Amino acid sequence: MDYRAEIQKLKSEKDVAILAHYYAEGAIQDLADYVGDSFYLAKMGQQVSQKNILLAGVVFMAESVKILNPEKTVLVPDLMAGCSLVDGAPYDKYLAWRRQHPDALCMTYINSSAEVKSISDVIITSSNAAQILESIPRERHILFGPDQHLGQWLSKKTGREMIFWPGACQVHILFNADRLRQLIAEQPDALVIAHPECDDEILKYASVIGATSKLLTEVETNKNYKKFIVATETGIFHEMQKRRPDAELIQAPVVDQNCLCNDCPFMKMNTVEKIYHALKTFKPEVSVPEELRLKAFIALDRMMKITAGHSVTWPDLFQG
Repeated sequence: MDYRAEIQKLKSEKDVAILAHYYAEGAIQDLADYVGDSFYLAKMGQQVSQKNILLAGVVFMAESVKILNPEKTVLVPDLMAGCSLVDGAPYDKYLAWRRQHPDALCMTYINSSAEVKSISDVIITSSNAAQILESIPRERHILFGPDQHLGQWLSKKTGREMIFWPGACQVHILFNADRLRQLIAEQPDALVIAHPECDDEILKYASVIGATSKLLTEVETNKNYKKFIVATETGIFHEMQKRRPDAELIQAPVVDQNCLCNDCPFMKMNTVEKIYHALKTFKPEVSVPEELRLKAFIALDRMMKITAGHSVTWPDLFQG
């Protein structure tokens, strides 16, 4: 079967926009209507004219789109496409942590469940985290979760102290500093770029640190380098190579030389065949109970408003 042709036909017949994350496989990115990082996908979910959305990424991203667009049907290729950060921040434990600091504002990474978003004050992504942090009054205490490495990088960048949830991305923590240092010595003409979910031992070697969209822009526009050592998930290489075909992209090394550990196993659960079946059957569908959606909407809506340049009101105490 020509899945690509069938998908294009079903998209048109059923009024579906396909959104894909940069970490999905290249074939999926090529057939998507929009490809981007977590914030871009959330934004495009609000802007597309289609009544239905299929999100090829991980389920928390589809939940965010559904929370912001309750009138739309939101599909995913595989409901099992989760996230280690979501798994590592269960609602009951996150709630107990929040309750220990009722006077603090809680910034929560978008890599979190709808339930965790519902007890957060604002959601952030790696591309807008600094902007959102700067909008919070200096005198307020801040909780940051669930990715401690992103939070620690943000704290150093802004000079703001925060209390961190002890979570980490299973992909980004596997890069190996000793092997990276050796690789840099072997490739002295390469620029090291890294995602802030990486451990600080990796970030200290990076000349450019940022969200997937920032790393992509760096490769595309920095003509002083033709070689880049990239410390993030390998899916981004597809778009980097499309925009900069003359560049040599080198994956930052992980601990186990024989392991493809820098591929997110959840992202790779998305396949073209699964997208076809999701469009054909209109399943699996992501749903968020309305009471939960309304609570989670508050924190996501604050993110969208602040990123768009609008002012917001912050609660005095956590009442949960």
